[in-house]
Amino acid sequence: MPASRPRRLRPTRGTVLALSLLLGGSLLAACGSDEPAATGSPATTSATAGGLIAVITPSHDNPFFKAEADSAKVKAEALGYETSVASHDDDPNKQSELIDAAISRKAKAIILDNAGADASIGPIRKAAEAGIPVFLIDREINATGIAKAQIVSNNSQGAQLVAQSFVEAMKSKGNYVELVGKESDTNASVRSKGFADVISQYPDMKRVTQESANWDQQEAFTKMETIIQKNPDIQGVIAGNDTMALGAVAALKAAGLLDKVEVVGFDGSPDAIAAIKAGEMHATALQPAALGAESAVEQADAFIKTGSTSKEEKQSIDCELVTAENADEFGVFARK
Repeated sequence: MPASRPRRLRPTRGTVLALSLLLGGSLLAACGSDEPAATGSPATTSATAGGLIAVITPSHDNPFFKAEADSAKVKAEALGYETSVASHDDDPNKQSELIDAAISRKAKAIILDNAGADASIGPIRKAAEAGIPVFLIDREINATGIAKAQIVSNNSQGAQLVAQSFVEAMKSKGNYVELVGKESDTNASVRSKGFADVISQYPDMKRVTQESANWDQQEAFTKMETIIQKNPDIQGVIAGNDTMALGAVAALKAAGLLDKVEVVGFDGSPDAIAAIKAGEMHATALQPAALGAESAVEQADAFIKTGSTSKEEKQSIDCELVTAENADEFGVFARK
């Protein structure tokens, strides 16, 4: 006889409910917010911070500051952040307002090329106390332990490079003029000292005057016009940045003296490199604006995600000498 079939048990309503709850819980666990969905955008985690990074620099009329602002913006957005980009125009009050705005918007970090070594300390401290880390580029402040990083070009090294080239162009003798930048900017004094460290070793080099043109091309042009009238017998001009150097070039050209005077600058701007190729300037020291700005954003990203940059606060990047011999190798504040 065939074996008898087992009785089929009908599930009770309670059993069905229990199974439904169990399966539902499993599905919720598999699709919970702690895990990225199978399709669509990944969930935001500590490794993908997002948020706003504020970029604040001097006026973008100067191609150096525009280059660093553009580079910071591109890098931040590539890392998944929103950006706001603004200029303080070297006005400490406007800088304070922009930093206050970044604080009110709860920015994740501020990338700042500051408006004064002393005047910037208070606003930076205010941001830090609000929990917003500040990463300085190009210009230092006269304090440590407030900003998370101070990333600057090696201004002393760059100044000595260009000063040595200047001395060689002038054959170690002659009268020269020095144009310096803003007194409130530590870069102005560091570069001026770097120039002097080299030129002072050559007793036949005579500085006939030293004038501040505040990093400005028009002011440099005006100052040079007056200097030329008082000192027509000059053989050289050494300027603390390319903008002032180009102002000097224009004044010398207007006076018919450009072919008798060696001019050097500092920054490595595209306009200065074009002037070097045209034989209107002898040399400049290129400081890598893009590299410094990108590094600041990368360190801000690391700090936002981990609470550390793994770097010293004070950081410097060496400059490169640009002359007619290698000018074709450089682009916008960087090697091609």
